Amino acid sequence: MRPKKVAILTAGGLAPCLSAAIADLVERYSAIAPEVDILCYRGGYKGLLLGDSIAVTPADRAMAGVLRLHGGSPIGNSRVKLTNVKDCVKRGLVKEGQDPLKVAAEQLVKDQVDVLHTIGGDDTNTTAADLAAYLAKNNYQLTVIGLPKTIDNDVVPIRQSLGAWTAAEEGARFFAQVVAEHGANPRMLIVHEVMGRNCGWLTAATARDYVRRLDKTAFAPGFGLTRDRLMVHGVYLPELTLDIAAEAQRLKGVMDRVGNVNLFVSEGAGVDSIVAEMTARGQEVPRDAFGHVKLDAVNPGKWFGDQFAKMMGAEKVLVQKSGYFSRAAPANAADLALIKQCCHHAVECALRRESGVVGQDEDKGDALRAIEFPRIKGGKPFDVRAPWFGELLATIGQPMSALAPVKGH
Repeated sequence: MRPKKVAILTAGGLAPCLSAAIADLVERYSAIAPEVDILCYRGGYKGLLLGDSIAVTPADRAMAGVLRLHGGSPIGNSRVKLTNVKDCVKRGLVKEGQDPLKVAAEQLVKDQVDVLHTIGGDDTNTTAADLAAYLAKNNYQLTVIGLPKTIDNDVVPIRQSLGAWTAAEEGARFFAQVVAEHGANPRMLIVHEVMGRNCGWLTAATARDYVRRLDKTAFAPGFGLTRDRLMVHGVYLPELTLDIAAEAQRLKGVMDRVGNVNLFVSEGAGVDSIVAEMTARGQEVPRDAFGHVKLDAVNPGKWFGDQFAKMMGAEKVLVQKSGYFSRAAPANAADLALIKQCCHHAVECALRRESGVVGQDEDKGDALRAIEFPRIKGGKPFDVRAPWFGELLATIGQPMSALAPVKGH
């Protein structure tokens, strides 16, 4: 039975795909199933719990293409876990004694929603699966179709998540401006902290895109404007353990020869060491509603800067984070093509009432399909054996001998 009304929500952190995905979903329904009503919940699951929604009008449908020119999410995001009752009560999203799953389910029934499109990461989509399962037990058939949004590119078993390519490109553009600070102080250590809790793909891809930019850059060695000074000198990921002493010795040589050092650090690299240090000092480790360590609070980039600065004789350390710059960008051409492909398939799934997360299924030859919710999970590690990553390390002169894969990766 074809749906009569569909709802869209975006949740979790931002990524350069949200606006474009909303545009593609709205336009595709308008083209092949114009009779289907569309509403959007404002602020993700928060809006669903509060019944805060926007009805998409014919005028809105006509203007949907404008969304591709913008980053962020026009309908808003939030981080809400429907099974974390205590957090939902604390934030005023439900009353004491209420079950958030039941409140959300009743709102969907009230709004007569047949299909819910969730655009988010593994937490967003597994939460949607919990909601669909709850409704099924109560004899309400809700079709939930997720789209994989995460700049970390770490959703199992999806080959490429939406927005990740753009985030890497934008992070490289960000650092192209920051790197000029090497001339503001002698022996400058610049740490570029890139988003990526468990997965180093974005850090590695951002470094790769930045080096590609350098390949197209002109230099003036006589004035001290050299490739060496602008180059990436170290890339550190959660999937790789680091011999800090060996790396510090290598980087000191770079500092002595070039006059500055530029490092790309994944925000998830070194977190275990940081948490251990905080715990030993008796400090509380801040965590979000999903139990994740709040990385902006533990500050991995500063930790790496502090570790290396003394050992390499840096006179000044500059830590810059590209995450918010990168994740709020409009999607680039490569992502727009992937987003369109996934959204068109998502609408086809909706019309035949097939639930799942639409993406390239790595376990089925990268076929584009609605992947079953029980198979969706986060934390997919970056494969450090990827040939392009080895080529990157060779290009920047970073020996693999100072690194080793983390056990389990």
